[in-house]
Amino acid sequence: MRIHHVNHHFCAKHERHERQGSHGGHGHHEHGGMDGKSRMRRERLFDANDIRLLILHFLSGNTAHGYELIKSIEAMAKGEYVPSPGIIYPNLSLLEEMGFIAAVQGDSSKKAWMLTEEGQGELAAQQEHLRHIVAKLESLGVLGDNRRLPEIQRAIHNFKMALNTKLGQSDLPKETLYKIIDTLDQAAKDIERS
Repeated sequence: MRIHHVNHHFCAKHERHERQGSHGGHGHHEHGGMDGKSRMRRERLFDANDIRLLILHFLSGNTAHGYELIKSIEAMAKGEYVPSPGIIYPNLSLLEEMGFIAAVQGDSSKKAWMLTEEGQGELAAQQEHLRHIVAKLESLGVLGDNRRLPEIQRAIHNFKMALNTKLGQSDLPKETLYKIIDTLDQAAKDIERS
């Protein structure tokens, strides 16, 4: 049984849960989003199937607790993507029901997980898709590294200050608004083509 063929009801329920913002306040640090939406857009880059494959991938190396899996995914994306407990823990339960992982007694009272033979087989069958997911995570890390360059941060800060100062004026003429829009569109094109 392939992971992506299972439990569509679960996936739809989870997506509604994520859209409603029921994350328990974990795993959603803002990284440079102008309107606070960049984190949510990144959340949607990975669906429940992607998360299940990442869980299998990290458990192929060692047993882990749910929190350790969250931190492993976060580390691969260099902090640019942090899966919420609301996506990790239900998928751990589902993977256990599917027989792909099993609970093991760890050093602490927290439940730890290990990959089963069935899980190893599923992971082997999904290697191409896993490579695609890992590449997406790593590209987010590159994005974060470049965005954290002091010169980039200074330029973004100056841009936001100039834009906010101008747009904060109540009597802004339409011609000025159109010029700002044209400037923003042109800057986006210049960046895309650079």
